[in-house]
Parts: sequence; C-alpha cells; structure tokens
Amino acid sequence: MRRLWTLVLLIMMAGAAWAQIPTKGNVFFGYSYDRTPIVSNDTSNLNGWDATLEGKFLPWIGLVVDVDGHYGSHTYDCPGVVCPLQVNVAEHNVLFGPRVSVQVQRFRPFAEFLFGVGHVSRSNGVSDSNTSFVDGLGGGLDYKIFGPVAVRGELDWLNSRFYGTGQNGVRFSTGVAVHF
Repeated sequence: MRRLWTLVLLIMMAGAAWAQIPTKGNVFFGYSYDRTPIVSNDTSNLNGWDATLEGKFLPWIGLVVDVDGHYGSHTYDCPGVVCPLQVNVAEHNVLFGPRVSVQVQRFRPFAEFLFGVGHVSRSNGVSDSNTSFVDGLGGGLDYKIFGPVAVRGELDWLNSRFYGTGQNGVRFSTGVAVHF
C-alpha cells in the first residue's frame, strides 16, 4: 500500500512539474535559404521553406521535427559537347532531434542537434536523384512580438552524403513561431 501511495504522489508531482513549463512547444514556418554543394565542390544557392514542430518535455529541453524544401538551378562546368549544363535542383530534408532553449524576457535563444534523411533531385532532360543520411547542428533566436507569436532567426550547419560524397552546407531560416 505504501508503494501505491508513493507512486500516486510521484505522478501528481510530475503533473505539477509539467504544468510549470512556460510553453509546451511551438510551431514554426518561414522562408529558408540553403547554400550547399550537391556534388563535391559545386555550391548551389537554393531558396525555399522550413517548418518545425517542437514539443517540450522539460522546461529547457524539447524534441523537434524539422521539414524543409529548397529549390533553384545550378550551372555545371564540365568538359563536353553540351557543357556548361544548367539543371533544376530540388532538395528536401526531414530531420529530428533535441533542442535546448531558455526564455529570457522577450528572447528565447536555442541550440539543436538534428539528424534524419535528405533527398535531392536534379533535372534537365535527364533526371537523377539521391537520398542520404543528414545531420546538423545549429541554433537560433525567437523574439516575442505579442502573446504566443514570435519572430525567429535560425542558422544550421547541415552535413549530407549525396552521390557518395560528403557535403557541408549552411541553412538560414526566418519566419513566425507560435508558442503553445
């Protein structure tokens, strides 16, 4: 019986601790710029979108799902008859990971480690695509405008392995975050 009361007390304390978390999470959507090499040293400038969903399980630690899409074109210089070759590029990533944050008045800085999968496709007459493991490290800042609404700036370093070679790229995202 004593163990049962101890368990009930622990559950009540955990519920009270959960209620003390200032926000239980947030959702973000905004513009994103990605500067990354697709194959070795052929850096592309891609524009697109980024969306995240964060759920907190401690006041300063949450889990994040990050989905993005970037689009553009790239000119490949190659020795051949049809070179240089202009291709359309589309890159999508689905990433997961922990995020650490702290609320300081209107500001909420955060840092995150992400890992997941990326897919890139190139097309111009002949299409090719590749899927790769992706990991990243980054951070950002939310600035509370009013109520649950904040503006966000975020910078992430992403490492992918498309077409059998490693790429290191930078992704900058900005937009609106709503905390709930």
